[in-house]
Amino acid sequence: MSKNNTMSNSGKSKQEKGFDPNGDKQLVPGGEIHQIAGGEHPALTTNQGVPLSDNQNSLRANQRGPTLLEDFILREKITHFDHERIPERIVHARGTGVHGFFELTASLKQYTTARILTEVGEKTPVFTRISTVAGGAGSVDTPRDVRGFAVKFYTKEGNWDLVSNNIPVFFIQDAIKFPDLIHAVKMEPDRGFPQSATAHDTFWDYISLTPESMHMVMWIMSDRTIPRSLRMIEGFGVHSFRLLNDAGESTFVKFHWRPKLGLQSTIWDETVKITGADPDFHRRDMFEAIAAGKYPEWEFAVQLFTQEEADSFPFDHLDATKLIPEELVPLKVIGRMVLDRWPNNFFAETEQVAYCASNVVPGIDFSNDPLLQGRLFSYQDTQLSRLGSPNFHQIPINAPKCPFSNQQRDGHMQMEQPAGRVAYEPNSLSENSPRETPTNGFHSAAVTETGEKGRIRAESFADHYSQARQFYLSQTLYEQAHIASALVFELSKVEHVHVREAMVGHLRHIEEGLAKRVAAGLAIKTMPAAPVAAAPVQELALSSALQIIGKMKDTLNGRAIGILIADGSDGAVIEKIKKAATDAGASVKIVAPKVGGAKLADGSILVAEGQLAGTPSVLFDAVAVILSDEGAKALSMEGAAIDFVRDAFGHLKAIAVDKGGQALLKIANIGQDAGIVDANDKEAFIAAAKIRQWDREKFVRTLA
Repeated sequence: MSKNNTMSNSGKSKQEKGFDPNGDKQLVPGGEIHQIAGGEHPALTTNQGVPLSDNQNSLRANQRGPTLLEDFILREKITHFDHERIPERIVHARGTGVHGFFELTASLKQYTTARILTEVGEKTPVFTRISTVAGGAGSVDTPRDVRGFAVKFYTKEGNWDLVSNNIPVFFIQDAIKFPDLIHAVKMEPDRGFPQSATAHDTFWDYISLTPESMHMVMWIMSDRTIPRSLRMIEGFGVHSFRLLNDAGESTFVKFHWRPKLGLQSTIWDETVKITGADPDFHRRDMFEAIAAGKYPEWEFAVQLFTQEEADSFPFDHLDATKLIPEELVPLKVIGRMVLDRWPNNFFAETEQVAYCASNVVPGIDFSNDPLLQGRLFSYQDTQLSRLGSPNFHQIPINAPKCPFSNQQRDGHMQMEQPAGRVAYEPNSLSENSPRETPTNGFHSAAVTETGEKGRIRAESFADHYSQARQFYLSQTLYEQAHIASALVFELSKVEHVHVREAMVGHLRHIEEGLAKRVAAGLAIKTMPAAPVAAAPVQELALSSALQIIGKMKDTLNGRAIGILIADGSDGAVIEKIKKAATDAGASVKIVAPKVGGAKLADGSILVAEGQLAGTPSVLFDAVAVILSDEGAKALSMEGAAIDFVRDAFGHLKAIAVDKGGQALLKIANIGQDAGIVDANDKEAFIAAAKIRQWDREKFVRTLA
């Protein structure tokens, strides 16, 4: 019996019974979905008035097969979505781009013919753009949001665009749902707000009706989406791709970027205050690091697996809402990326760079992931809209650095001047026009596809909760509390009670304790019923690789230390702290009431890099407060100074203090713990500065 006709216990296939891939609704005869709101609804149609029987699934060759080009419904929907905004990107509008290089350190020659993955020691130019998803180009750097992580490799065989995210899974399983997802997360159309935020009704209404999003919800509510720096995020290719070797044999691959500086995130209250202190916090951090020669670096790793291995997984690797745990398929590090040059012109490069998921080189191919299949069309179509011409590949930032030639001609903004009478292939009139190269050219994997085409999602995509549960339970207790608190915060912004209750119902499938914490935070007295799950929730092995706190590196490299001073401060203590922090790899800024600096106890002037009112402690990973008695008394009357130390304490940072600094802490009503250290004990301060004081958190804020 084929998978298209998998039988249930009752003797009928789920398709025959009206199985809905969203998992918590039963189809009625005719395939219409019962809506949670009452009343009649108009038929959903194409722009030509054709009623839709299924708005959740692309047309595929079979349940797990490729998406078909004939799917005019998918193409119309995606095309219209891609052209909704000009010229700003609809998603990923707020981006930071940097030049650099990729160096291969281990060959994958047995798996692929792609030279970028086989020539060890070869350095390939790259341009990497890291971006938020939801906000516009003028939004801030630090909202709770996914970060895009797109890398353009200028290889010898053409451009390869690895268009990734800092999260390994996605909200949806099929590209046909992407316009709806983004419409839900964007500003609500009748009011034009909120900007770059998910804490509003339309987003959570959509999510509450889309159980496949629950794994992604755990990730976006975690600290992964409030990173400390773009230099401290991971990158994931999300989808399974294929590698093809000389023999035409195919191996599945998932791509990973791992930051050399390790992972680090902020605390939500800190993030909110950073937004006000410096809307360009992440972009400035990247710019200053490169200017200082502290080049960001990532390891490049792969997960390799065969079809036979994939068949044994307790999930479908073609489902973009699932990840492959590192404990199941270990990561193999094969290279590194270093970003070492800021663009000469932001618009010409960072804004005009055009990434296309369909840009691959010989030896790399696609899987049948239905989200990926839609992206192969969408990205190219979007660039045509944004950049206004099919010749956008000629813009220098997009142009390959290897020779390229074909018979494509003319078009808006054509910059080349092809010579000769021949503009077609094959031809017999030109001896030097480009020809096919059957041996070295691009080949697709020779995969046999069988089955009935149709708009049906594979039953192997039906498990929406197991990996969400695995992710939550794999977190430290601190991180679990942050997830619960983030859910309470977001859902507290939702006006419609039934949406809040629906989300708590979904959380019951993930972890009952989490659901109760969120319900309590929302003052829901009676626990809502959990929706019917389309597949049983599995107990998967926990994975410490999914944490942030457990993976943080014991380092101050890439971190920033702020030293607050005033007139009369002890210059020797300041210098001791500054040298220790600098030697440990941190950058150091002197903060004073006036940017001109302060007169130290010995009469010298120490220039400040930051004025107190405009340089709050949220901009640093740890702080030192070095004050004379008179300086402490003067700053005790200054609200910015009180906030400086209170926020540092509240955001769980190490604080080094001398006698005057201790006096300011007392005035600010700050108690003592392991993170408050004597400024003369530089070793203790450096050790404390490398970590957050997590045990302090329960004393400074109420978490769900």
